Amino acid sequence: MGSYNGARHLQEQLDSIAEQSHPDWRLIASDDGSTDATRELLERFRDRRPGGHVVVRSGPGKGFLANFLGMACDPGVQAPYYAFCDQDDVWEADKLARAIDRLRTVPAGVPAVYCTRTHLIGEHGEPLGYSPLFRRAPCFRNALVQSIAGGNTMVFNEAARALVATAGAQARVASHDWWVYLLVSGAGGTVFYDSWPSVRYRQHGSNLVGGNVGSKARLRRFVKLLEGRFRSWNAMHCRALQEVEFLLTPENREIFRIFTHSRSAGVARRLGGVLQARVFRQTPIGNLGLYASVLINRF
Repeated sequence: MGSYNGARHLQEQLDSIAEQSHPDWRLIASDDGSTDATRELLERFRDRRPGGHVVVRSGPGKGFLANFLGMACDPGVQAPYYAFCDQDDVWEADKLARAIDRLRTVPAGVPAVYCTRTHLIGEHGEPLGYSPLFRRAPCFRNALVQSIAGGNTMVFNEAARALVATAGAQARVASHDWWVYLLVSGAGGTVFYDSWPSVRYRQHGSNLVGGNVGSKARLRRFVKLLEGRFRSWNAMHCRALQEVEFLLTPENREIFRIFTHSRSAGVARRLGGVLQARVFRQTPIGNLGLYASVLINRF
C-alpha cells in the first residue's frame, strides 16, 4: 500500500483487507510523509496484528509512482504473489482468493498478472457505476497504447515482480499499473482480465488518479490527446522499454521496433506503422482517438 494523507477513508480499506477470505496476507504500507492521521491509523492496525503481518515504513517522498515501484522492487519483500493497494478503496472479500486461484493456473516461472474492472463509488460509498468493460484479449499490441486496469485491482506472481525489479524502481513511466501491463505482456506472460469488479474504487476530490467512465472521462482523455499527453506517455514508455528490450519476446521486439519508428515518421508512415504493428485500443471510440492522434502527430 502506498499512502499519503489518506486518513479519511483509510480505515475502511484496512478493514476490507482484514476481512479477506484468503487469510494468508501481509501488508507493507509505505507512507509518503502524511501530515494527517494516516500513519497513526496504519500503526494501530499493525499493533493489533503482531507477528509481522503489517509493516509500516516511510516512503521515498517522490509521489505514488516511486512509492509503488520502490516496494515492488524491494528485494526484502518476498512472497508468491503481490497486490498493489490504494489507501481509499474497499476490497471485495474474495479479491485475493479469486486472483490467486487464477494465477495458480500459470506454470512456475511464467510472468502473470490478474486485473479486473472496478465498481465506482462516491465519497460516502454510494454506487456510481462501473469502469469500462473490455472484451478484447489483453496483449502487448494493446498495452503499447492503453492501460486496461487500475493498479488497485492488480495481483501478480513472483515472475512478474522479477520483471518489474529488473526494469528498476527508477523507471520513468506514466504509471505503475500500465508499466506492469507492458512488461508482462511484452515478455510473453499471461494477463488475466476479469469482468468481475474486485475493488470499490472511491471517486473524490483528493484522488491522485480519477475515474475512467462516462462522457466527462472520455472528454478528459480527448483533451489529453490534443494537449500531447498521450504522445508524452508513449515517449516515456518507449524510452523505458528500450532500456529493457531484452525482456521482450522476439515477436514483441519487432512490434515495438515498428511502433517506435513510426512515431518519428511522416503522417503516411505513421499510419502505415500503426497498421503494420496492429496496435489497438479496446473500444471503437478508443481506436478512433488512436488514429486521430496518429494523423495529428499526437501519438
